[in-house]
Amino acid sequence: MRSIYADNSATTAIAPVVLEKMMPYFTEIYGNPSSLYRIGGKAKEALENARENIAKNLGAKSPSEIFFTSGGSESDNWALKGVCHALKSKGKKHIITSKFEHHAILHTCQALEKEGFEVTYLDVYENGIVHPEDVENAIREDTAIVSIMYANNEIGTVQPIAEIGAICKKHGVLFHTDAVQAAGYIKIDVTEQNIDLLSMTAHKIHGPKGCGLLYVRRGVKIDNLINGGAQERNRRAGTENVAGVVGLDAALQLSLDTMEERNAKLIKMRDRLIDGLLKIERSRINGDRVHRLPGNVNMCFEGIEGESLLLKLDLNGISASSGSACTSGSLDPSHVLLAIGLPHEIAHGSMRLSFSDENTEEDIDYILEKVPEIVDYLRAMSPLWEKIKKEEAAQNS
Repeated sequence: MRSIYADNSATTAIAPVVLEKMMPYFTEIYGNPSSLYRIGGKAKEALENARENIAKNLGAKSPSEIFFTSGGSESDNWALKGVCHALKSKGKKHIITSKFEHHAILHTCQALEKEGFEVTYLDVYENGIVHPEDVENAIREDTAIVSIMYANNEIGTVQPIAEIGAICKKHGVLFHTDAVQAAGYIKIDVTEQNIDLLSMTAHKIHGPKGCGLLYVRRGVKIDNLINGGAQERNRRAGTENVAGVVGLDAALQLSLDTMEERNAKLIKMRDRLIDGLLKIERSRINGDRVHRLPGNVNMCFEGIEGESLLLKLDLNGISASSGSACTSGSLDPSHVLLAIGLPHEIAHGSMRLSFSDENTEEDIDYILEKVPEIVDYLRAMSPLWEKIKKEEAAQNS
């Protein structure tokens, strides 16, 4: 039986070149970068070299705008809580975000609402795209921050970030984007795109788990999320994960160096798979077909449950998901699919396949062979599918 990993939006295998660059910081240069002795100094040098490289690759004006964190969720929490708490005394108590953000944003917004902040949750429409004019219309005098994800983690739709950034700059409102899914697949320039704060993580781009960053444009007032030591220029306490930071730097550089060729390969596989799966009766692609991540395929099949589909795929050697790994224990339909207007009964039958450059055309062939078989098998046992076919027959009679 073949074994195909098709859940790269959840996490990726660490690239050998990335692991190779990380290893000395586990076994040889393992000193605390805050220490004064030589082995600590070498660790500090690696930390600052990575900060400088990452700043250049993200279009930041200064390495001092890069703060290392434990990952995307921490960075998202810090961006929203840090800005809102810093601006609260100025009467800025309004947040703008979208209905289909990652839960690291949505749950943070809910926590801030309990503190008295107001949140506007923008619609994303059927194609999964936020309209810039909706952002502009929602801005108020007391708006503290706008947070719109760069690319959706479930349906892969890419948002008009530069347009939204320009609107926020025009109105003097801070703009944060969760770029966890976009970094390494889309060229990002925080300066040109008027991004004030940006979150990303390493493990989505063949780097290590447990290391991410928050870009904070110089001059942005933001309260600390984690207090304690003086690390990260007194902004984020805790001994730095030097090996992880080196891996983050290496993974981002590798992704950018191979982006053009890799994306072309992924788009070709993605589109062939979508075209093939759309031949299945009552199937649909979720999200815009053009403005989407190169390796993302998100489909719904009427008349079946997504959990059953995933289990059968796994039994056939295909690792897939129904959406965000952060909500994999939930039996509720995806909030992303509900946000784009799908009814519960259709949203329940969802499947996300997300690819890396390690996947092959032979993988696509196998998936196109197995998914229709599994869908037919599950529909044959489904009372919902039987009801759909009876209603269809009645309409045609």
